[in-house]
Amino acid sequence: MIRQLVRWSLKNRASVVVLALVLMAVGTFVAVRMPVDVFPDLTAPTVTVLVNGHGMSPHEMETQVTFPIETAMNGAADVRRVRSGTAVGLAVVWVEFEWGTDIHRARQTVTERLGSVAGALPSQVEAPTIAPISSIMGEILFLSLTSTRHSQLELRTTAFTRVRRRLLSVTGVSQVTPIGGDQKQYQVVLAPERLRAYGIAVTEVARALQETDQNLAGGVLVAGPLESIVEGIGRVRSSEDLASTVRGFFETTEGVVAVAGTQYFSSEGWLSQTISVGI
Repeated sequence: MIRQLVRWSLKNRASVVVLALVLMAVGTFVAVRMPVDVFPDLTAPTVTVLVNGHGMSPHEMETQVTFPIETAMNGAADVRRVRSGTAVGLAVVWVEFEWGTDIHRARQTVTERLGSVAGALPSQVEAPTIAPISSIMGEILFLSLTSTRHSQLELRTTAFTRVRRRLLSVTGVSQVTPIGGDQKQYQVVLAPERLRAYGIAVTEVARALQETDQNLAGGVLVAGPLESIVEGIGRVRSSEDLASTVRGFFETTEGVVAVAGTQYFSSEGWLSQTISVGI
């Protein structure tokens, strides 16, 4: 076979040269158009589903949230593997598709499957969300904010409201996740014995707080050639606003005592005591 190929090449020198030139031209064309990536994506197309369940233990999240979602994802078109991770109040489900599957079509498939199972999840579970399009190979940079003058709360606020938004505006960045720092929370601590004495449910207090924490539009006020927007500002901005809301609610229910306050939460636990507000 090799001898015949050598003999044919020697007899047809012009044809061999032409074929060599054609192969060189095709190779050059392919090499120029070939995409080059310093960190090639070595993972199959994956869609990440995030679910938050307030106050639910890992066992409850696994049986009532993670397992139904995994069951709904299994059997979907082009799905090759479904993995999950469950923690306190959080479930993460990774749905891997076959190589070559279009990621947008994969996300559409996951969205359709989530729609069929969302109504069966517990009431305290938030609607499942799909993480941005990214790869586990796409983590490219860690940033750290340090300061000797600012608190951990101020650093986290700056990272979340300023740094994160500016990084997300960069072309190609799909997700920025702030980690660490302190998170400010407003809390209303009730007196259970007095709630029971006056027959008031905790849900009534929660509903009163939810209804007051919002801005309402009142239409437009026309005065000659001028139009003014009528708006009621009711967003809670401080613990005093919460105290006023709770005080107004309790004044109509024979003076049940409550405490409004501010706490700072971090991964290491509660950092400060509740600030009491007399009611």
